Amino acid sequence: MKSYVVIGLGRFGERVAQQLCALGNEVLAIDTDADLVQQVCGYVTNAAVADAQDKDVLMALGVKECDCAVVAIGDSLAASIMATMNLQELGVPRIVCKAKDDAHRKVLEKLGADRVVIPEKEVADRLAHSLASANVLEYIELSRDYGIVEVPAPQKWVGRNLRDLNVRAKMGVNIIAVRTSHGVKISPPADYVVNQDDVMVLLGDYDALTVVQNL
Repeated sequence: MKSYVVIGLGRFGERVAQQLCALGNEVLAIDTDADLVQQVCGYVTNAAVADAQDKDVLMALGVKECDCAVVAIGDSLAASIMATMNLQELGVPRIVCKAKDDAHRKVLEKLGADRVVIPEKEVADRLAHSLASANVLEYIELSRDYGIVEVPAPQKWVGRNLRDLNVRAKMGVNIIAVRTSHGVKISPPADYVVNQDDVMVLLGDYDALTVVQNL
């Protein structure tokens, strides 16, 4: 079990706090709005009305002992920056921040945030990618360049084993799992023969994944 602090309890922050707690973690939720704190207090380990721009307040709440901090302040750039700086100075091991646009993201990255997300952009990119490729069943963005897709096994692969296909060398993608009618095979062996109804779970850069999707 890990401990998290979630700062900012708008829709994004509230959801993150609730899900982290539901997954069995300790969660401290913080916001300056007492009503938002009240809404989430029944779903998290602890909740407090506090200003994360005050480092002494964060110290008093024990934020320094948390394994990870999520800065979900999206509307106020100044508050987001100050909270991130305070967390850095307190030595929180991992800091994940929400940004409202690319300029905001760049600032937070320069401050040392381990990960910066723009929720609306990531959801939009994921949706666009799946809509543009009709045979994509699921798409997960890992970075600006890499992702994971689930696609029905290309007809050209059916009846052949993974050793012969050698897609890592030939196409630059990795087959990390195969969903079959009998379950999921993680890291399938080289002698696995692709079946008609298989769903391939592939990891690679977007250009390589697009080639596979068009087979």
